[in-house]
Amino acid sequence: MQTKEFYFDLPAELIAQNPSEKRGEDRLLLMDRASGEYKDLTIRDFPSLLEEGSVLVVNNSKVRKARTYAHTKGGGEVEFLFLEENEDFSWKCMCNKNKKQKEGKKYTFFDSNNNLITSAVLTKKNDDGSVILSFENPLDEEFFSLVGHVPLPPYIKREDTFSDETRYQTVYSKNIGSVASPTAGLHFTKEILDEIKNRGIEIAEVTLHVGPGTFLPVRSENIEDHHMHYEKYTIDAKTAELLNKAKAEGRKIVAVGTTSVRTLESAADREGHIEAGSRKTNIFITPGYKFKFVDSLFTNFHTPESTLLMLVSAFSSKEKILNAYNHAIKEKYHFFSYGDAMFIR
Repeated sequence: MQTKEFYFDLPAELIAQNPSEKRGEDRLLLMDRASGEYKDLTIRDFPSLLEEGSVLVVNNSKVRKARTYAHTKGGGEVEFLFLEENEDFSWKCMCNKNKKQKEGKKYTFFDSNNNLITSAVLTKKNDDGSVILSFENPLDEEFFSLVGHVPLPPYIKREDTFSDETRYQTVYSKNIGSVASPTAGLHFTKEILDEIKNRGIEIAEVTLHVGPGTFLPVRSENIEDHHMHYEKYTIDAKTAELLNKAKAEGRKIVAVGTTSVRTLESAADREGHIEAGSRKTNIFITPGYKFKFVDSLFTNFHTPESTLLMLVSAFSSKEKILNAYNHAIKEKYHFFSYGDAMFIR
């Protein structure tokens, strides 16, 4: 299957540059997974669409202020996106101006008051385009709070603001480690979650730390040639027991976001039994994939030719999803991280 088959024309004005004025007031497109029929609703309608006894699975990963700006000896500025820490306390990062960066080059990091915080040396350039930065001392979260920025995706054409520190996090985020938000969860307020619980629906939390693979484009002509980045996920024993019991009883498993889908489908064995633990996954779900655990999907509208659009297409069909997307464009839904949502059941 070719990547270009997942292209659609999206007017730039429909790419949400800011969140809605109030969390939980976005639009919702309800779609039948089998028939492809759809209906225009709002997020406030979502709790009433869930069957009693269902389990809503959310990703509680918290976004790190992982985008930083470093200075070079010559006075230049380089942007680094911190991906993950290595065992020797060095960090794997992505950077702009990658070709100009050389092994042995030194960088300094300052806070907003121009106070020197720390320095680093580029010790390795990896084949995947990432680099390794080695620091004088191990970094802690205070470093990111002092020098970091909210890692808004590149299609948001503005600098991050103070409001992004809360609006680009889900209300249930707790385990820090993502470089992009599991954005489907941004729609939920504590009040909406309480309403869901009051309808007899359990909420299960898993953790998948979102890596750069969620926004990197598919550059291969054929989707089979694309390789996903690895991401770390965790499902504790209590949550695995809850999920397996619900599945055995025939209750619906509703995944909030593609990250929750990738977590559940990675953790499920061939018999559809969830295994607890912490592991890494590079699962790439495309049309033809047979879902082992997830029954319904709450998700945002995704970018053309993206791995996320391919996953959503696998959950229904490419034709049905693109048809629903064309309707959303016609009705001027907002797309991507700060945009509106779909519920596919």
